[in-house]
Amino acid sequence: MFESEIAKYQSLNKLASQHGTVILGGTDDLSIPLGELKQAFALEGDLYNRSMPDLTVSLSAEVFDACIKALNPETVLLHIGAADLKSFGENSSAFDQAYRDLIGRIRAVNRKCRIAVISLRNPEERTDIAELNKHLKYLADAERCEYSDITVKRIWNPKETKEVMSFLYSTGFVRPLNVKRPLYDLVKILFCYDPACIA
Repeated sequence: MFESEIAKYQSLNKLASQHGTVILGGTDDLSIPLGELKQAFALEGDLYNRSMPDLTVSLSAEVFDACIKALNPETVLLHIGAADLKSFGENSSAFDQAYRDLIGRIRAVNRKCRIAVISLRNPEERTDIAELNKHLKYLADAERCEYSDITVKRIWNPKETKEVMSFLYSTGFVRPLNVKRPLYDLVKILFCYDPACIA
């Protein structure tokens, strides 16, 4: 189904380094401007986007094996579920099991991989999305992953965030402690980015 995308990502993997951070998401995640965000927010480490158009959770394990496994990621950001709303409504337990299988597949490659399960945006407060997000939270808790809720309405000032993060990291406050950037900070930068906010 994703033959051309898989071939493209496999070619890119030959240029990539292992142990980075990988986004596995759907259509909305294809256009995340990784290069610009990495530079603007002083994001350290390798960052790759292996999202697919209309990716369902049932196909995500296959995509992981074909496009991400070779990268042996240190962190995986999962933003999957938007293409599953109809099937989730029909059989939520199948969705849950496919999600668990994906997490198991990731952990089989790297037991210590940090995994963030990211909620779906729900600006219209739809009940089906709210229910799917409840399942994502439960799955994250049950599988010992970090849950990142991006449905919460917040005012995110990218300029202010950039200045604070740049100060903390440039002064050496975080680096000497060898503490990895909190996953939620990374999720906020990558998934809550809104080009309209930057003037």
